[in-house]
Amino acid sequence: MGLMDKLRGELIDIVEWLDDSRDTIVWRFPRYQNEIKMGAKLVVRESQTAVFVNEGKIADVFPPGTYTLETRNLPILSTLKGWKYGFNSPFKAEVYFVNTRQFTDMKWGTQNPVILRDAEFGVVRVRAFGAFAARVVDPAQLLRELVGTDPQFRTEEVQEYLRQLIVGRLGGALATAGVPLLDLAAHQDAIGRRLAAVLTEELAEVGIAIPKFVIENVSVPPEVEQALDKRTSMGAVGDLDRYTRFQAANAMEAAANNPGGEAGAGIGLGLGMAMGQQMARTMGGGGATQPAQPSAAQPSAAQPGAAEPPPLPGQAQWYVGVGGQRQGPYDLGGLAEQAGAGALGPDTLVWRAGMAQWQPAGQVPELASVLASVPPPLPPQ
Repeated sequence: MGLMDKLRGELIDIVEWLDDSRDTIVWRFPRYQNEIKMGAKLVVRESQTAVFVNEGKIADVFPPGTYTLETRNLPILSTLKGWKYGFNSPFKAEVYFVNTRQFTDMKWGTQNPVILRDAEFGVVRVRAFGAFAARVVDPAQLLRELVGTDPQFRTEEVQEYLRQLIVGRLGGALATAGVPLLDLAAHQDAIGRRLAAVLTEELAEVGIAIPKFVIENVSVPPEVEQALDKRTSMGAVGDLDRYTRFQAANAMEAAANNPGGEAGAGIGLGLGMAMGQQMARTMGGGGATQPAQPSAAQPSAAQPGAAEPPPLPGQAQWYVGVGGQRQGPYDLGGLAEQAGAGALGPDTLVWRAGMAQWQPAGQVPELASVLASVPPPLPPQ
């Protein structure tokens, strides 16, 4: 302090504060030797509160308005009387201006995940972040508990304390909310209001309130996100039939993008047939394909008349190789006669339409009943 400051300190003050910052909560009026004189004028503006500390104790708290302060510091006289104190008055008088507006630029976030128990996903670790607003509601209590004699108390000095308090209460608020993990986004506002009330009650002892608490986002670990994505995909697919058609459409699109590949051509052909069958079922009523049943009232086109049965199916025609000559054709009845006459045995070569080559009759399962009638050879005499 220079000579001019000392001389100016002997004059009656006009005590006021015009805040040119956005983060100052408490500011002490800079008075030489903290000796505010008797009759000083105190000007308190809107969004401010002044705390008058006289002789080391909080004397009064002033809301917005203009006031006259009464101290034991008389201009010049108190300084002269204080010669035994080095010409310093022992009657200290100070004014602390407290900013009572909302500080809305305060952020919070969880450095470590909060563990919750969810009814659907079990134990889940979540992270969250957001913003909140703080306001001083009891300036005297704030001065006693947090500010002390700090000439300038800023938001950065209290923000970390508030963040730790918020994180400590976040887990309990989420756990007691009774909201499933999938519904947290829809209840963030309600949880934020509950947290604001809890924090305001907790911070009452330091004179701070939390009028607004915002949860911007609640995130889960990657494995839980993958489970949620799968559940979302299944919800979009619906039933298995729709999912199969969805997959088929994707495969067809991939095949169409590669028309020159053999796999693409095969996939396209198979999917085309599958889609054709699906369209036929859809046009026919949407159900599974059912064999057509002829009406009892109308005769079938293959029947010559309503009361006349269809012709019997034809029997296979067999040929027999005997002595290097082909004989036949025979039906099964004819083969049985040949076997009874001894002309057909297990080693006799036979053939019918559909066989690749001549085979011994004993190796053809269809002729087992025919060869059963062949008598065994006579015992030697």
